[in-house]
Amino acid sequence: MNIDRFKRDHATVLQQVEELRELIQDGIEEHAGQIARLLMTISSTIKVHLAAEDHALYPALARNPAIAATGRKFQEEMGGIAAAYAAFSHQWVFAPNIEAHPEQFLREANDTFKVLYERIRKEDRELYPAVEALH
Repeated sequence: MNIDRFKRDHATVLQQVEELRELIQDGIEEHAGQIARLLMTISSTIKVHLAAEDHALYPALARNPAIAATGRKFQEEMGGIAAAYAAFSHQWVFAPNIEAHPEQFLREANDTFKVLYERIRKEDRELYPAVEALH
């Protein structure tokens, strides 16, 4: 299975998060509109990526006994992460919410994107090399 697309998605998300970090450093309240728009973009990228994993990657892994358990573990772990990210993005894609509660936004953004970053690194270090080793 070719996983180049999944790797590109990770690179895209990490770049978008870096752009978000820069906006936050330049001033949350001053850039709330841009932050909200970028969060929508990040969320769209993540949704498409997760759908591709659920419809292509994980089913393919489930059919291969050598990696089926690993695939299930990663998919189960992602369920909780995806739900937490969805709750975060649902609250913060609106500029007025960001403007009204910049400190809370910053705390939640730091927590959420730390988990997301760690998950991306884990997939890049563990899951994708295991998939590539099969072919």
